[in-house]
Amino acid sequence: MAYTVRIWDLPTRLFHWALVVCVVSLVVTAEIGGNAMVWHFRLGYTVLALLLFRLVWGFVGGHWSRFGTFLSSPARALRYLRGIHEPTDMVGHNPLGAWSVLALLLLLAAQVGSGLLSDDEIAFAGPLTRFVSGATVELATAYHSEVGKLLLLALVTLHVLSIVFYAVKKKQALVPPMLSGDKQLPMPVPAARDDAWTRLGALLLLVLCAALAWWVSRLDAL
Repeated sequence: MAYTVRIWDLPTRLFHWALVVCVVSLVVTAEIGGNAMVWHFRLGYTVLALLLFRLVWGFVGGHWSRFGTFLSSPARALRYLRGIHEPTDMVGHNPLGAWSVLALLLLLAAQVGSGLLSDDEIAFAGPLTRFVSGATVELATAYHSEVGKLLLLALVTLHVLSIVFYAVKKKQALVPPMLSGDKQLPMPVPAARDDAWTRLGALLLLVLCAALAWWVSRLDAL
């Protein structure tokens, strides 16, 4: 018997796809340079707002979106890698996927943070550059434009390849549940709350996070 369960609530799904669009657009605008950097900064602030939202949503969001639910111990991840699986490994993020998601969020946070401290010495400077030393700005700029970018691209590539691997080799489609929110499972599990009140709360939270990101963007003008 198969059970249809709401795993990913709408706010989590919208966050995921908005982040995908922003990351791709950030790479494109960075490669174009010039006037496109205006949009690069705007997209960076958008990612900041999204990350702030996901941080809070990781504690108050749908059951399977909460950090306490999907994050596992390194020992459990190693057992999963050795082929020792637990029933709930197939519900939301599996142990390896959970650590990959955490790493991706941390790398994105580092990339956004270093961008806020970066200065291209031509036309664009992050809003936090005036609060730190020149050495810190130089280090942040080097990380943002070289090391951080490469690490992020490598992890995103690994993420995409993992999705393809699970679809082709293990016959597990990971993308459809992130579109519909529902997943077919062989056993009943707690469903993520995804009602109108949950979505309204998520919208209010996003507005607050966007306001905070806007405030950070204006710090260089204060």
